[in-house]
Amino acid sequence: MTTIATQSPPMRYPKLAQPWVALFLAILAELGIAFFVLNVVAVPLIAVWVGIPMLLAFVPATRWFANCHRTMLAGVLGEPIPRPYKKPPMPGVLMWLRTTLTDPATWRDIAWLLVNAVVGFTLNLLSAVLFLAGLFYLVYPLLVGVTPEGVFTEPLGGLFTVNFWTSFLLLPVALLAFLIWQAAGERLLKANAFMARSLLGPTESAKLAIRVRELAESRAETVDTQAAELRRIERDLHDGAQARLAALSMNLGMAEEMVARDPAQAAALLTEARESASTALSELRDLVRGIHPPVLADRGLEGAVKALALSCPFKVDVTFDVPGRPPAPVESAAYFAIAEALANAVKYSAATTAWVQITHEQEKLHMIVGDDGVGGAEVKPGGGLYGIERRLAAFDGTLTVVSPTGGPTTVIMELPCESSSLKTTPSSGTA
Repeated sequence: MTTIATQSPPMRYPKLAQPWVALFLAILAELGIAFFVLNVVAVPLIAVWVGIPMLLAFVPATRWFANCHRTMLAGVLGEPIPRPYKKPPMPGVLMWLRTTLTDPATWRDIAWLLVNAVVGFTLNLLSAVLFLAGLFYLVYPLLVGVTPEGVFTEPLGGLFTVNFWTSFLLLPVALLAFLIWQAAGERLLKANAFMARSLLGPTESAKLAIRVRELAESRAETVDTQAAELRRIERDLHDGAQARLAALSMNLGMAEEMVARDPAQAAALLTEARESASTALSELRDLVRGIHPPVLADRGLEGAVKALALSCPFKVDVTFDVPGRPPAPVESAAYFAIAEALANAVKYSAATTAWVQITHEQEKLHMIVGDDGVGGAEVKPGGGLYGIERRLAAFDGTLTVVSPTGGPTTVIMELPCESSSLKTTPSSGTA
């Protein structure tokens, strides 16, 4: 099984930070030669068993080194570089070593170490030198000093003297270096990032395998969720409406027997039966509402979400801009996802206001639920946000949570929804 680490979209490095990032990457590129040599030497030594402990130490170190570059280069590309390593099917040192040595990503990491030491070092160093050269020639006139004899010379013990005013002739050189860096510095840094991604990222076949695995896991979780939902419905029917209907039947039977000899007691039993019937009817309505809310079927997603907003204890602003009505499964998934997000806000955020924004762009239904609460929300197994994530994953949707401590909290959800599938006329069915 292969795993890819997911993360939020990284922030790009500011322009003035890029030369220093390039310089740091150039230094790391030469340090990578040590990792390359150690791994290459360890492989043939497996025959005499010495290579096994060496690989157990050097391969994780190489992966850590590569992962550091994946993180740093993500700031250059503006998107994460996934980690395409296989996961051992069973625990154990030998199984881990076998999986690692048969993993193409391991050998691509080692190949990248050598390529990075040559190509990456050159590209990064050139990007940094262009900026540093311009910076040096810009401040050089300020570094020129005066000797006791009145001769203008370099303050750090230069081998030649230079006139103070002549040093300003180097300013055009600084300007030229800055212009070249402005035009080519970031491109050189990105060229190295693209080269690294081609070796450190997953191949197309690996992406396809991972995608198949994700869909299989999503399908399995969807099946489990549906089975759990059926068990919940069965339990609610058995413990709720069914029990009350059974009591109703008993009360009606007793009233039928007592109506002739004790009309007053029979009337009391009929009253109790009527109350049981009313309670059972209410429970059935709640159960049906949990399966597919009638307001969603009658008024669509916009009306259903506005009804949710009205039921919240604080003000919720709803913005809806969808040219039509999504298919029923997508509409239902969107509704319950928004309902859970608002429920979390009510329970944990201590918010005073919230907002819901629903739009349709780029063949996707975009939903944003935010609040001005205390923040700190995160996706945890078994939590409400995790349930939203799994519900959306069944439709190939995504969930992103931005909730710094102190707030605000923003839950961003997306569901694939092609424009051709949007209904231009509202429907009243539940299909």
